[in-house]
Formats: sequence, C-alpha cells, structure tokens
Amino acid sequence: MSGLQPNHAVQQRAFGWASVARVGLVQAALGAVVVMTTSTLNRVMVVEHALPALLPGLLVALHYLVQMARPRMGFGSDVGGRRTPWIIGGMAVLALGGVVSALATAWMGSDRSSGIALALLGYALVGLGVSASGTSLLVMLAKRVPEGRRAGAATLVWMMMIAGFATTAGLAGHWLDPYSPERLVVVTLVVALLAFALTLVAVRGLEGPGMDRPNPASPGERLPAAPVFREALREVWAEPVARRFTVFVFVSMLAFSAQDLILEPFAGTVFGYSPGQSTQLSGVQNGGVLLGMLLVALAGVLGTRLGHRPMLRHVGSLRAWTIGGCIASGVALAALSLAGVHGEGAPLKSIVFALGVSNGAFSIGAIGSMMRLASEGRQQREGVRMGLWGASQAIAFALGGLVGTGASDLARSLIASPADAYALVFATEGGVFLVAALLAWRIGAAAPATTALRPISSPPASARHGTGTHQRHAT
Repeated sequence: MSGLQPNHAVQQRAFGWASVARVGLVQAALGAVVVMTTSTLNRVMVVEHALPALLPGLLVALHYLVQMARPRMGFGSDVGGRRTPWIIGGMAVLALGGVVSALATAWMGSDRSSGIALALLGYALVGLGVSASGTSLLVMLAKRVPEGRRAGAATLVWMMMIAGFATTAGLAGHWLDPYSPERLVVVTLVVALLAFALTLVAVRGLEGPGMDRPNPASPGERLPAAPVFREALREVWAEPVARRFTVFVFVSMLAFSAQDLILEPFAGTVFGYSPGQSTQLSGVQNGGVLLGMLLVALAGVLGTRLGHRPMLRHVGSLRAWTIGGCIASGVALAALSLAGVHGEGAPLKSIVFALGVSNGAFSIGAIGSMMRLASEGRQQREGVRMGLWGASQAIAFALGGLVGTGASDLARSLIASPADAYALVFATEGGVFLVAALLAWRIGAAAPATTALRPISSPPASARHGTGTHQRHAT
C-alpha cells in the first residue's frame, strides 16, 4: 500500500526555544510521576513492608514491557494527525496509574495479595501512559525543531526531565516523613494532579493547526483508505534505516542499562565503599552525564554557526557524537574493568565520571538522531517509527537490569575473585557498546549524504510518494 499523499500541507512554524522549553515541562511532568512509581514506591515495598526486592523489580519491568505498545500509540497519532490529544490522554492515564500504584502499595501493608494484584494494574497503566504521551511528545519535537537546534533541544528537554526527577524526589521525600500509608497516597495524588495540570498548561496552543493530513485535490476525489496498523508497522520495518536504528537502540540501551544496578555493589565489594560513598559515586556519574549532554548541545551550536569551516564541519554531527559516545563508553567500561583488577588505589571516581560524560554524549546524540530519522522514509509514519524505537529502548531497559545483575551473579559463582568477576562483566558491557558504535556507523554509511535542509512543512518528493528511505549523512 502506498503512503498517504497530502495535496495541501498545513504550514507549521518551527519551534523556538520557548516552545522547546514547554515540551520540556511536559517531559518533566512525566518524569515526576514515573519517579514516584519506580523509586519511592519501590523503597516503601522493600523497607516499610519488608517485601522481596524482586517484587518492585518485576513491577518496573512490567511497566517497561507494556511500552511495547508504543508503535501502536504512535500510529494512532499518525492517523489522527494531531499529537496533543495523545499527550494529554497519555498523561491522564499515567497520573491515574501513579495513584493506583500508590493505593496498591499502601494496601500491601494490610493485604499483600490484593495490593500486589492492584499494583500490576497500576504499573501497567503507567507504562501505557508513558507510551502514549512520551511517543507523541517526541514526534512533535522531531517534526518541529529545525536541524541545527536538535542537539540543544534534546539536551534541554532531557535536563528538564532530570530536574523533574530530582525536584519530585526531594519534595516528595520531605512530605512523606513521617511515613504513613495515607500520606503516601496523598503525596502521590498531589504529584499526579500537578503533573497533569502542568501538561495542560504547557501544551495549550503549542501544536497549532492540525498536522499535514490528506485532503482531496478536487471535490470529487476520494481520500485513500485509512492504513491498518500491522501494514504500517510492516512498511516501517521494511525501511533499512528504521530497522537498523531499532537494532542500534536495543543494543546500546542494553549496554547502558546493564551497568546501572552493579556499579554501586562493585564499589562496595571491591573498593570498600560505604552505602553513602557509593551513593555519592552515582552522583559523580550523573554529573558526568549532564556534562556530556551539555557538550553535545554546545557542539551543535558551534556546528550550526561555524560549520562552513573545514576544521569544524563535523563538530555538530549527531551521528559522530553517537558513535564517539558509544566508543568512549566502551573504553570507560574497559578502564573500569582494569580498575577492578587493580583494586584500591585505582582512580575509580575519575573513571566513573568519564563513563557518565560518555553516556551523556551518546544519549543526546542518539536522541537527536532519532528526531532526525523519524521523518525519513514514508510520510505519515513518524509516530510508528518513534514508537518502534521507544519500544526497543523499553525492552532493553527491562532486560538490562536482569542481564547485568544476572551476569554479575553468574561470574561471581564461577570466578573466585569478586574483582575479576566484575571486571569480566564490565569488559563484556564495554564490548557491547563497541558493537553499538559499529551499528551506528553502518546506519549513516548506508545512506547518501546531502547538506540541504528540508522545510518542516514540505516532505521530500520520495517521501510524498511513499518510497523514500533517504537520510542525511551529517547533521
């Protein structure tokens, strides 16, 4: 089936920084609800209710696995032609899921079985809400942000999301003391309501007129039949670039998430760090992540303004930052492996900081590339592409923690020295990052290069006819 061919595209203005910041507010609101379910509620289950840590781990994995619905959510926004209803509706479902999860967690104190059953519903709603709102939000950002601003836009939006995490965790933690089940539900309800209200304010008038939906060229001409989801997904999967990028997202995010749950135990077991010191080590890594994001954003600005100079031609290339960030992450993990073998005296904090910088650079490069590639190929499939990549990331995150911790336990059972066991796991994760760098290189190497910028409201001829998979080599 050929792609829908709009004869009259609605002119849409490019997003300025104020509009990007409004998108960031929605992302921050989304993060505020998610951090309550993936952090605060988890702690209550394990500490206050003395439940096995496996329970919150499985619930968080469920919320990731439910996000396999992202392609279907993106397809719905493609067919409807507008992203705002999906953003608002998704936030409503997310807020409801957060409150239901809090009620379930409080209920576990008196009736564990019923509370756990309700928590399954709550975390599933959280996953569905993130799928609908987050996917449509990224598609809107991808379609409306000019190419030269994409690295900066991705950095701003993700930093605002991190700020939402931090602010919510700090304020909610303050108001939860002294703990009671009733207080947990009330605090979560307030966070959910504020997040939904902030979303309504932020998206009001943001999208503007309807997206470029198909219109008949003459009064007697009939519109093409509406596409079927399976057919749309099959069309997108048939595009080489979309398929390769899906595999890259899975591999890179698997390596990225696998390191999280074993870094602090590694610091405690091999270097003798106390719980407080290992928590500070995570802060060092997060500081590196923020610096890496800012470096890519700054490079994007320099690339836009000074890209005509031969020496700075590729400074702002998102593809280059993606590949370089993956390679640097692999090297940092190799250094972490060597530090584990060396033991105390190795510059652990410096290595972890370098790992954070590398992770931040690769993340923003990948997100910016995702924004660019979402509009490449068949027209009116942006939501399906973004949903496919989001689902790939969610599956990788669901598996990453299990793979990382499982590999660590297996290595420690087979290798007498814990340091050598951790070294083997980190070295393997570094190798996976290098595979991801190779995959990212192949995505750009497989397509012809062009430096011409395309108007936001006018897709290329190949896309209008539903046959193109053209992409630009450098950004």
